Amino acid sequence: MTQRSTDLPPLAALSAPSLTWNETSPHSDAFDDVYFSRENGRAETEHVFLGANQLPKRFKEWQQSRAFVIGETGFGTGLNILCAWDCFEQYAPSTARLHLLSTEKFPLNRASLERALSAWPSLAHYAQVLCAQWPEAVSGIHRLHLNDRVTLDLHFGDTTERLTLLDGLVDAWFLDGFAPSKNPEMWQPELFEAMAARSRPSATFATFTCAGIVKRGLKAAGFNWQKVAGFGRKREMLAGHIDTPPNDTRRQSTPWFTPPAPRPANHVAVIGAGIAGCSVAAALAKRGIQVTVIERDAPGAGGSGNRQGALYVKLAAETNNQSRFYLSGLLYSQRWLSQQVPPSSETPLWQPCGVVQLALGDKEAVRQQRFMARHPLPEAVVSAQTERLSELAGVPVSARHGLFYPQAGWVRPKLLCEQLLQHANITWKQGEVTNLQQHANTWQVELASGETLTADHVVVANASLANRFEQTAALPLQQVRGQVSEVKLPKGVQGPQRVVCAGGYVSPPVEDVLTFGASFVPNNATNEVTPTDHQRNIDELRQALPDWVAALETAGVMLSPDTLAGRAAVRAASPDKSPYAGPVPHAQAWQQDYAALRKDASNVPDIHGEHCSGLWISTAHGSRGLASAPLCAEVIASRICDDPMPLELSLVDYLHPGRRIISALIRAQ
Repeated sequence: MTQRSTDLPPLAALSAPSLTWNETSPHSDAFDDVYFSRENGRAETEHVFLGANQLPKRFKEWQQSRAFVIGETGFGTGLNILCAWDCFEQYAPSTARLHLLSTEKFPLNRASLERALSAWPSLAHYAQVLCAQWPEAVSGIHRLHLNDRVTLDLHFGDTTERLTLLDGLVDAWFLDGFAPSKNPEMWQPELFEAMAARSRPSATFATFTCAGIVKRGLKAAGFNWQKVAGFGRKREMLAGHIDTPPNDTRRQSTPWFTPPAPRPANHVAVIGAGIAGCSVAAALAKRGIQVTVIERDAPGAGGSGNRQGALYVKLAAETNNQSRFYLSGLLYSQRWLSQQVPPSSETPLWQPCGVVQLALGDKEAVRQQRFMARHPLPEAVVSAQTERLSELAGVPVSARHGLFYPQAGWVRPKLLCEQLLQHANITWKQGEVTNLQQHANTWQVELASGETLTADHVVVANASLANRFEQTAALPLQQVRGQVSEVKLPKGVQGPQRVVCAGGYVSPPVEDVLTFGASFVPNNATNEVTPTDHQRNIDELRQALPDWVAALETAGVMLSPDTLAGRAAVRAASPDKSPYAGPVPHAQAWQQDYAALRKDASNVPDIHGEHCSGLWISTAHGSRGLASAPLCAEVIASRICDDPMPLELSLVDYLHPGRRIISALIRAQ
């Protein structure tokens, strides 16, 4: 149905380059080449990449609502990217946006990046922002919001491989990297073909080299090139453009997932003000779009209304698309949350305290060991733990095996929802949406009060109620009741220092209140707090941390359903336990198209998957919404705004709500 997980590169750490330094100038030992000119690297970048792509002029004249997109082969030290950002700030109108994407197979670590960029004091502000968000060297796409107008996608992995997986189009290319004579593996025909397939009409390129393999490869891929004056001692370099890029055939295997054509997005209505809806609203507002968020109750009133929520993931032992997505979501949420400004230092929105995931039995211990053997990830992302479990948790732990995620933690979801809505482009409106009607190029959003709102796009993000509309009724959703329990800890009683997960979770206390849970009751839509669920949470806590619970009771803390406070809400889950994030498919048309496809595979090129144009959905986040909803918000906002996607094409397809319609039809046949 979609690309197999094995079509993606391994989920693993990438190797750091071996470097020799000349003060702040790094030299690659593997490629025997410098990262930038020791004489004047910035001037060379401005001549080769900014000047030859005519970026000052193009930025100054940019009036489109979408972002201007620069693609780079070989991030290196980031000098080219920072120079492009600085050029954009100097010349572009205040309403313009810049989207940078760059590949890198051997990412520098943060310390090396800081050292290299210290050579350019005039870029210090940009370098500081970049280095503060610098991700761990994990294969995949890492989206960094450098500011409200500038986004950087770091595609870690082999350049040609990463561009082949790219879901997005480029306006100007920085064809960089170590010289063809030093790195012939990169400068192959497949690289130029991938660039061409991901170019917009009239996209430009520039490169420092005039090597024959480059000229031949560019020409064969459809680029027009010419020799122009090089920089310094390099007499010549190449620059050019591509008039009509070739058709990208990557979606022929999943033609029904072909995204809808871009359409104007001046005003978007978002239904639901939980983490899913608020993160979508914030992503769109940051892009300059007016957003109306409609919520039946109040921001964070449903499953996003708990005192604390855990930012965590549980990854499969065998690599699959679900694990790929959730790891990307965890790493993105960590960066995204670090940029949210709390209303005061006394009420933090979140704490990256880390998560300890316990293996309470031999079966889970073996599963964790298999996961670590198959996923050699950096310790800064996840590590296997045995003797240090109690030290990490901050309370006695009887389990002998566990995993530690240092970049995870806990969040105050209700406070976060309220904070996300504090944007000049967002209006919050209380009301219940009863019907959606499409009229020409707009949507009519009808409320129970009789009021009707008009919007260019609508995003449905109201959890288990998301399939109550005619257009979304074909999407299966399971209602899952979840209850958390709370108890006040006496002064001097030590709580966990990190989130501890097993069957449930327990967070470090906030304001001396310990929160633990949450119960998981499928096909139950009640939200009353019950003694039964309190007892379930107590039993889970006692199983995970028996010695600590005994110490609590000795200290006089009564863990009884009669003495606990709590809160219950209904979450939404999909049959495959992954979110729906993307355009809403026209279910009847998809069913007809797929039936025809099953009869005659030659119909594939003619099937594009009709969508309810301008209607989107973000739901089925279950109990891991803090790790999934913010990245899903970027998926939706990027597609609406015609930006490059924050995930590989096959993962974008994996999240597409149409996958369930296709799966249901496959089972039926």
